[in-house]
Amino acid sequence: MERKIVRTGDGSTTIQLVEWNEQYHSMHGAVQEARHVFLKMGFDFFIEKNPETAQLHILEIGFGTGLNALLTLIHAENAPLVLNYEGVEAYPVSAEELKQLNYLEAIKAERYEGVFNKMHQADWETAATITEKFQLKKRQQTFETVTDQNQHNLIYFDAFGARVQPELWGEAIFLKMYEALKFGGVLVTYAAKGSVRRAMQAVGFEVQRLPGPPGKREMLRGTKGLL
Repeated sequence: MERKIVRTGDGSTTIQLVEWNEQYHSMHGAVQEARHVFLKMGFDFFIEKNPETAQLHILEIGFGTGLNALLTLIHAENAPLVLNYEGVEAYPVSAEELKQLNYLEAIKAERYEGVFNKMHQADWETAATITEKFQLKKRQQTFETVTDQNQHNLIYFDAFGARVQPELWGEAIFLKMYEALKFGGVLVTYAAKGSVRRAMQAVGFEVQRLPGPPGKREMLRGTKGLL
């Protein structure tokens, strides 16, 4: 499938799968989507509800370009907690594609170039210490093969859209996500389709519709039990 680098609405780049007309991030803005969906509605929400958290376990479904991991590391840099971040990706982005992405320039964070490179150079299937407060484990596997049980506080669900991969947005996948979370855990996704919301509710999530990032009216957040 043809892949090309395209510029999004906030100036940051992403990867487009031409045949599907699908992108790794929103064409309205890759960085602003990530900050709204995963940081504001996910990370910040969880910490606000659990201010005594010392270690935060995050599972990302769709590690992709590493943008969400980079933004999370920067966002949490001054917070008094340690992050254990696991990113699941079936088809890793190539080194050549990574060279063409402009995230560090777009967010004026060139000083994190070494950190971003370290993330992508880390071996798969092995936990790597990226900074004193950020441990990363990249897992090359399909989302359907995730079998984590009660391990994570927060899930960034960032799979390709249901239009092109509907099998990733049904009850079977969301049951795996529910089981992967600890009690009180949170899942956030850019998706807002009624079928996705119903699939999440069917496996046990308490689901909220929330304001979406620029270009999307709504998004979804699910919780496992009470926060």
